[in-house]
Amino acid sequence: MAQVEPAVSAPADDVAEPAIGFFAQVAMMLRALWGARVRNLLLLLAAIMLAIILATAYVQVLLNRWNVPFYDALQRRDLDAFLMQLQQFAIIASLLLLLNVAQTWFNQLVGLKMRDGLTRDLVDQWLKPKRALRLSTMGILGVNPDQRLHEDASHLSEMTTSLTIGLVQATIMLASFVGVLWELSSGFVFTYRGDSFSIPGYMVWAAIVYAASASLLSAVVGRKLVTLNANRYSKEAELRSSLMRTNENLTAIAVLKGEGAERKRIDLDIAAVLATMWRLALALTNLRWVSAGYGWLTVIAPILIAAPVYFAGGLTFGGLMMAVGAFNQVYASLRWYVDNFGAIADWKATLMRVANFRYALLQMDNETATEGDIRFEQSVDDSLSLRDISISSEKGGDPSEAGFRLQEGELVVRPNDRVMINGDQSVNRHLLFRALAGWWSWGTGTIAAPAEGDILFLPQVGYLPYGTLREAVSFPQDAGTYSDEAIKAALDRVGLSHFREMLDTRLRWDKVLDHDGRTALGVATVLLRPPRWLVMEDTLEGLEPAAADHLAGVLAGLSQTALVYIGRSESFLEETRPRIFHLEALPSSLALPG
Repeated sequence: MAQVEPAVSAPADDVAEPAIGFFAQVAMMLRALWGARVRNLLLLLAAIMLAIILATAYVQVLLNRWNVPFYDALQRRDLDAFLMQLQQFAIIASLLLLLNVAQTWFNQLVGLKMRDGLTRDLVDQWLKPKRALRLSTMGILGVNPDQRLHEDASHLSEMTTSLTIGLVQATIMLASFVGVLWELSSGFVFTYRGDSFSIPGYMVWAAIVYAASASLLSAVVGRKLVTLNANRYSKEAELRSSLMRTNENLTAIAVLKGEGAERKRIDLDIAAVLATMWRLALALTNLRWVSAGYGWLTVIAPILIAAPVYFAGGLTFGGLMMAVGAFNQVYASLRWYVDNFGAIADWKATLMRVANFRYALLQMDNETATEGDIRFEQSVDDSLSLRDISISSEKGGDPSEAGFRLQEGELVVRPNDRVMINGDQSVNRHLLFRALAGWWSWGTGTIAAPAEGDILFLPQVGYLPYGTLREAVSFPQDAGTYSDEAIKAALDRVGLSHFREMLDTRLRWDKVLDHDGRTALGVATVLLRPPRWLVMEDTLEGLEPAAADHLAGVLAGLSQTALVYIGRSESFLEETRPRIFHLEALPSSLALPG
């Protein structure tokens, strides 16, 4: 029957080229684990696992040797010897059961601790100052970082543990049984047309050729699996992001009666996931032809290989069974790559995503300013100053083609100053806020800022962590930094006195508070730790007039703080009487200041 492909359009492979090669990826992740707090525990657990694997290999050799007297006793119909061998088997099987259970437990424990070390390292690297924000502008590596930090890190830890233990075990079993199989093969004598001859290590060479053919065929059939797995993880992350965005904006979607339109958007993401999974399923099915075919052939292959010697009288039945058992152990070790080809491809895809993510984070610290970038300096005269600033509206772009500049050329904000910066409607003034914060460097000119502890930035949309109101208003400081009296006084000043008895109530405060309330809570945070310079990003934009007037008055009362308001606000103008500066668009025909 012909196969029918699902009615979804298969997107083109869009996984970015690896930033670093495979061996560099492995080395990077090893360095990450070496620097983790759980390093010593991981080394101890690895040593225990190695001891368990060695013990298991030794008992497996004993079990293989047990084949000879057991099957010979069957051949002789010797009941006493048969019963004695059953007792020996019970002891060997009990030891193997104990070792297998212990190996499973320590396997899980190693995976758990590896995820502990890897996830904490990635989160630490991601949340270094300004890294996460800058990463969001880096294209595909900055899309859905939560997928790489959560799912990919977990998957990589589990698969690294499983594959590493499997490879070590296969290597040890190979070393243990290849000698047994070579020794058995040394007594094999072949007779052909009256001539007798022997092939040293005959069974070993047969196992190698057999496993090599399976590995080569698997590599050819499954060569696309790494790319397909990476594509799948990327599409899954996009689908999850779409679902999260929808869940976060259910009210707006329902009010606009946009459920149908949103469903169409999500359907496109589902279709992309299904199309990738369809291609992955076909590739895995093709690989199964190889793995399953060789698996069933292995049932009879060692008997066929040893049959000429057995029928020539060179082997007893017990010796044949021992040779078959040793062949299967050697072949199983050699074909570890075949059995795990799909898993290895999956692991390499996950490794590529996690390692490239970490590499991108580390590279941010090595970036140096280039000609044409904004120059950032430490202020030497206790001021915040902008000189000849032109800002590109695009990452890496030329401000003269798509950007704006400070019309006055120079701006110096002294302590206790009041300044408002607005401009043309076409100007993306939010980029000036980002440039002052130090993470938008595309443009020209110089920004000289005071010490980091003296300046505070208040974005238009503030962040309220999930937790208590005390934690939300104290962020990013610890919840116990400020006294109850100080917090309640700040809430009273910004008009949130009705929440003063809910300091230890754990809620989604970003959902409880409306836009006015969230802005007021941000101003309350400023009151708890008034800086010497406060830079605001359209903070009062979109507020009810009464709320805007009230909060502008609270800000004006910060007598020891220089206020820089980026945007337009009649309330701020009335309450602070600031100096006004302008941003103007730079058409392509306008030369840069110079």
